[in-house]
Amino acid sequence: MKIDIERFGLKEVPVDPETLFTFAEGLAGFENCKRFKIFHEEGLSSVFWLQSMDNSDVMFPIVAPEVLELEYQIELSDADCALLGLESSDDAAVVIIVYRDDAASGKIAANTRSPLILNLKTRQGMQKILQEMHSTLLYRAR
Repeated sequence: MKIDIERFGLKEVPVDPETLFTFAEGLAGFENCKRFKIFHEEGLSSVFWLQSMDNSDVMFPIVAPEVLELEYQIELSDADCALLGLESSDDAAVVIIVYRDDAASGKIAANTRSPLILNLKTRQGMQKILQEMHSTLLYRAR
């Protein structure tokens, strides 16, 4: 399997299908994109890219919450765990999508209300829409 990654000027990048994450419900606004590859640019190991394999134009920069000094404690329902095939919290990873906020003079912002939950064992993913921000989500300003 190969994909073109136009943002980086890369053509026919080989992708091992075994390394893909599947988002059964897609992502908000991109419900038709179900299969994603995660990669990073050489030398930039704190920012990763979530590249859709279903639409090569769809790519999101993602980071671990710790990179932004955020701490999450997210309660997953039984349905969430079933969707992810999650049997142990040790297999779960949380990442957040970051973006350039043009309304804020192009500053980098993070979608903290809709983190992505990844099952590293089954390679299933989901976007968890948080209805409320709880006191267990801690923001630390620098």
